[in-house]
Amino acid sequence: MAFDILESLALIAREKNIDMDTVISKVEESLLAAAKKRYPDIDNVVFELSRKNGEISMIATKKVVDKVTDKMREILLKDARELDGSAELGDEMEIFLEVDEEFGRNAIATAKQVLIQKVREAERDKIYDEYISRVGQMASGTVQQIDKGNLIINLGKAEAILPVKEQIPREKYRQGDRVRALILDVQKSMSGPQIILSRASNDFLRRLFELEVPEIFERVIEIREIAREPGERTKLAVYSADERIDPVGACVGIKGVRVQSIVRELNNERIDIIPYSSNPEVFVTRSLAPAKVVHIEVFEDQQAMTVAVEDDKLSLAIGKSGQNARLASKLTGWKINIMSETEYNEVKKREAEEMVPIGRLEGIGSKLEEKLVMADYSSIQQLAKAEIEDLVKIEGIGQKSAENLIEKARDFVTQIEIKRHEKAKKAAEAEEEKFEEIDDGGDKEISEAEDGADDEAGDDGEDAAKLEKAGE
Repeated sequence: MAFDILESLALIAREKNIDMDTVISKVEESLLAAAKKRYPDIDNVVFELSRKNGEISMIATKKVVDKVTDKMREILLKDARELDGSAELGDEMEIFLEVDEEFGRNAIATAKQVLIQKVREAERDKIYDEYISRVGQMASGTVQQIDKGNLIINLGKAEAILPVKEQIPREKYRQGDRVRALILDVQKSMSGPQIILSRASNDFLRRLFELEVPEIFERVIEIREIAREPGERTKLAVYSADERIDPVGACVGIKGVRVQSIVRELNNERIDIIPYSSNPEVFVTRSLAPAKVVHIEVFEDQQAMTVAVEDDKLSLAIGKSGQNARLASKLTGWKINIMSETEYNEVKKREAEEMVPIGRLEGIGSKLEEKLVMADYSSIQQLAKAEIEDLVKIEGIGQKSAENLIEKARDFVTQIEIKRHEKAKKAAEAEEEKFEEIDDGGDKEISEAEDGADDEAGDDGEDAAKLEKAGE
């Protein structure tokens, strides 16, 4: 009978994928829970299940006394000496109790229910521990159920959920379909661990490239940045410290076989692979490919760039619904303002016309003007954008002088902006007055027309009265 228990427990351990020691410890815990059900105040009893023969022992720690008031906690001196001849009053002894005598049928049923519950908990903990360590890794399974668009995936040992927001748009699934996804998160819940999968995350794309491109898996090639709109388009920046390796070519593969395999997995999502560069201007230029950049202007303080492309390539650079420009901005981390070459040249021409020569700034003599022009500060606008540490590098300009020059230049530019704003405001007001005059003129014409109509109506009334009088 005892060996049957061991065989049954071994079968449970195999089926639930739990080690035998855990199952035995859960049996001991369930027996103790059942004992506490019968004796609520019990705290001196433990259970042991032998790993060798499967026998269950119930052991109570009792105090040796000369008069017993609690039979579960105390033992008489004479009874204690029958078990151990050296027992004395006040000693504590471990007494083996008969399980069958102490347990009734109800207690055994309780122990069974507790054991089932504890084995389930152990199974859930085992699954949680296994999958929490696999977060960020790939998993594959079959679609078991579709619930309001969410996919319930059978992973074999556990079930996972692929939420709608983590699916690639426009992908369709049916029961039994094979699905590959990334383990995004594992959460504990009352019904067991909830494993959340994703096919829309950037890390899913990264793992696919690791599987298809051995150089990425071996860290010979690095994926530095990813910008992705799932199901539509992805831009991927790759880099290799080994100059002999072409990172883009390795990712594409011979005749595009590597990247095409990933494209098929992603429901024909378009993938642009570009070489990474630590130079922001070069990186932005490459990220806008296939459009060719002809001019680029950097505004580091705003983390922005103005980029000019060939006139006929403007729509290509911006992309459908601005997608190419948006992904390039995400990939590089820079705000990108794209314009055509013609538009860029016109803007530069207007800016050049608006530039005020540096010599017009109060307090700048001919010698200082010459030095500033030599240092590429030929206009007051350029001086207003200067940094103090750059100006002090010019011979004859100290810290205080640099601060004063920049402050004056900025005040001058502010006044220009105020005047420009006032001019624009006046122009807008003049335009508004013009429209009002047109409206007033129209109202006047309508009023005159209405007065004329009233006069005509009055004349007609007088004529009718005359005729009526003549008839009388």
